[in-house]
Amino acid sequence: MPHISAAPFGVLLLTLVAMPLSPPAQARSAEQEMMQLEPSERIEQVCNTRAMGEIQRGQKGMHPDELVAYAYRDPVVKGAKINAPGAAVRSGGAWYHIAYECETAHEGLDVTSFRYTLGAAIPTSEWAGHYLVAP
Repeated sequence: MPHISAAPFGVLLLTLVAMPLSPPAQARSAEQEMMQLEPSERIEQVCNTRAMGEIQRGQKGMHPDELVAYAYRDPVVKGAKINAPGAAVRSGGAWYHIAYECETAHEGLDVTSFRYTLGAAIPTSEWAGHYLVAP
């Protein structure tokens, strides 16, 4: 509920008070949002997130903030698995080739196996033709 208070010199301040969600409530909310997606899209999103986390932890100096699974080649989803051989990941204002394979469980919400290969930087001249946007 908004809270209105008077500040010095007659200026009114409006403060919104948000009730923080408990971690389980946040997790349920995120899970509910993911369940709204088509299964193949859900698997792609979960595995894209996993890819960025793996790169962050495993590649010194990289801090990915975007991944496009279909940049150079459409990913293939079969059952609970996705193969994204032509993906691209952005870190530090540059895009890099990445290929990954990912298997999920629990309706595509949990990753059970993941492998990736990080490739070379992608020239900026190729970005527009492959759905890669500047930071």
